[in-house]
Amino acid sequence: MDPLESIDQIIALVEGARSAPMSRSNFVADRAEMINLLDQLRADLPGELRRATALLDERDKIVDAGRREAERIIAEAEAEHNRLVSINEIVVSAEHEASRMINEARAETQRLRDEVDDYVDTALANFEQFLTRSLASIERGRDKMHALREIGSFTPSGDDDRPLPF
Repeated sequence: MDPLESIDQIIALVEGARSAPMSRSNFVADRAEMINLLDQLRADLPGELRRATALLDERDKIVDAGRREAERIIAEAEAEHNRLVSINEIVVSAEHEASRMINEARAETQRLRDEVDDYVDTALANFEQFLTRSLASIERGRDKMHALREIGSFTPSGDDDRPLPF
């Protein structure tokens, strides 16, 4: 029998008992029936208490296991979060470094282009000056040749080993 049913029977027995003469709190009950119900309660109670204790212990174990599992999951999540944050920081840092390197390379490329342009411009200016002087010299030579032609033909005398006038 369920211990709660035994308690209900005892309460019903006490409520149904006759009051003792000249007393409000004392009553007359069947002793054998009361002892029988209390013995039954005593017999049922330890088993129920053991089951309740076992259930509470099992509940505590389940709660502890759940708590440990939750702590493990939280620790794993925090570790994963830290790993992802670390990876993200590395990626961001690498992107910044790559951007810096690209900007430096572009600046260096532009500097080298400017230097090459200056060198080529200087070389071409020098070549232009050389060509200008050469053209002027060629033009003077041609002018002398035309002038000599207009004067007459040049015939050197046999003893004269002088160089040509131009």
